Amino acid sequence: MSFVGKVWKILVGIKDGLVLLFMLLFFVGLFAILSARPNPGQVRDGALLIDLAGIVVEEKSVLDPIEALLSRSTPIGETRARDVVRALDAAAADDRVKAVVIDLTTFLGGGQVHLTDIGDAMDRVRKAKKPVLTYAVGYADDHMLIAAHASEVWLDPQGLAMIAGPGGNNLYYAGLLEKLSINARVYRVGEFKSAVEPYTRSTMSDEARANIGGLYGSLWEEWQANVTKARPKLALARVTGDPVAWIESSGGDLAKAAVEGGLVDKLGDRVQFGARVAELAGKDPWSKLPGSYASSELAPYLADIGQSRSGKAIGVITIAGEIVDGEAGPGIAGGTRIADLLDEALDDDLAALVVRVDSPGGSVTASEEIRRAIQRHRDRKIPVAVSFGNIAASGGYWVSMPGERIFAQPETITGSIGVFAVVPTFERAAARLGVTSDGYRTTELSGQPDFVGGFSPTMDTLLQTSISGTYKDFLALVSKARRLPVERVDAIAQGQVWDGGTARQLGLVDEFGGLPDALAWAAAKAGAKDGEWHAVYLGEREANYDSLIRQLVAGDDAGGPSVQNGDLFAMTAMRSEHLGARITQDAERLLGTRGVQAFCMACPASVLSQAAPRAVTTPAGKRPEGALALLAWLVGG
Repeated sequence: MSFVGKVWKILVGIKDGLVLLFMLLFFVGLFAILSARPNPGQVRDGALLIDLAGIVVEEKSVLDPIEALLSRSTPIGETRARDVVRALDAAAADDRVKAVVIDLTTFLGGGQVHLTDIGDAMDRVRKAKKPVLTYAVGYADDHMLIAAHASEVWLDPQGLAMIAGPGGNNLYYAGLLEKLSINARVYRVGEFKSAVEPYTRSTMSDEARANIGGLYGSLWEEWQANVTKARPKLALARVTGDPVAWIESSGGDLAKAAVEGGLVDKLGDRVQFGARVAELAGKDPWSKLPGSYASSELAPYLADIGQSRSGKAIGVITIAGEIVDGEAGPGIAGGTRIADLLDEALDDDLAALVVRVDSPGGSVTASEEIRRAIQRHRDRKIPVAVSFGNIAASGGYWVSMPGERIFAQPETITGSIGVFAVVPTFERAAARLGVTSDGYRTTELSGQPDFVGGFSPTMDTLLQTSISGTYKDFLALVSKARRLPVERVDAIAQGQVWDGGTARQLGLVDEFGGLPDALAWAAAKAGAKDGEWHAVYLGEREANYDSLIRQLVAGDDAGGPSVQNGDLFAMTAMRSEHLGARITQDAERLLGTRGVQAFCMACPASVLSQAAPRAVTTPAGKRPEGALALLAWLVGG
């Protein structure tokens, strides 16, 4: 028995050892997969294939692997705008690249500034005598900002192309709140801070309509000028002026109408399109599948071309998405996270700093935390430039005040200098249910704020005074930074939203230009000549597992749910799918009180960094529950 026992212990030891070995090999293999980066060796002669799946953004959000794998929703794909521009500029001078293909099949949109930058880069490729082709099942406004710059625009014969122009309806909840006996207590300054109107009105105010009308008009003019210059054959007046007559003239064939209207050049399925690319860039020696052609994808191509690291370091801090308190982001501008990145960079011997803003604002406290961190760099006597992307409004403008020079594009949305807060109370709803409140108070503020009994006049006055004081602080910051009298700033503030061209005339920005222009200015101020500096993006550590997790969760549907359906009814259905998310967001803004806000709700959703809503989450990353979900259900259900 003693011998058998010893043999048994040896076998158990071997078994445990093998288990530990296999576990070690498993985790080593898992680490290798999650740490995998695009392989530059995958680049070969042929076409550069850029699949714009999902949305074009300023800064990619980090995907939580556990939440993504457990979630029932498909994450929307994201492509960073400057990555596309960098790849296109490299392709223009790369002998390996015979043509550029931009696949817009699962493209959902992006901001007007980003798409204009991509279009300009496409022009530079074509100037180098290289063809640029696009393919899609459906073309809309954002698609055309890109496709107009292509040498060949292809459309699936079952697809369509249509131009709607900016604009649309907002949702207003005053009637619903009245029926629910909920008091939306609004605290604001200025006539134009329309962020609160959805909770206090049933229609848009005349002041808000006039302001947003001017903004939409400017954006539409810029869009038309861009597209018609790049694509003179487009019969834009016919397509937008009488779309019914335009489509009926083609016998109701939407694809044929797109060709006759000059929106696209050729009709063909993927096989026919692939055969055309193969003629230009070469056949794929590794695949005999119909429609295949020699190509290199965006990620390995970016890894292959690399980035310069020589010369002086110019720091770039990105403030993208809604500004919130805490560590949120990337993709959301967490005030503490961004301030920490800036403070850590104080020891990095940066020659200059460029602040890249693509944000509609948000929390005032987070905006001020970021502004102070930027100011600490300015206090080191280094050049600080600010570059506006699609939008730099409200809190997005607040954080920009330490900049010596502000660059914006004509399509940039900025301004919205104003603050507000909305606090719901339920005294009327409670009274309807037979619930009242009473007690003993030692002062007028005892028991305040009382959400069931209602706010006292003193509490109301204090809250409004706080808003007024914050607004005065905002005006003072702008007045000092822009060297404008406070009275002048107040006249162009009050929540009014401006396009980049008007903002430049008003003195809110200094000159037209993108991120490269801001970097060049900062480098020159730091005494660095061309080729003697490089950009360092603070905190940019893209999660290696991100693309893998997206592929595991999304499969072939990398752009997001149901984005490949290109017929008119499918596109209509996709818009309705986002209605619930929109309602939930509005409900969260009412019931999820988060302090004083410098946020531009009047800014068009289509010009934010995404064109289609992602899954709705609170800044802490949790889905709305309880009262938020109930109010969304009451409105949407």
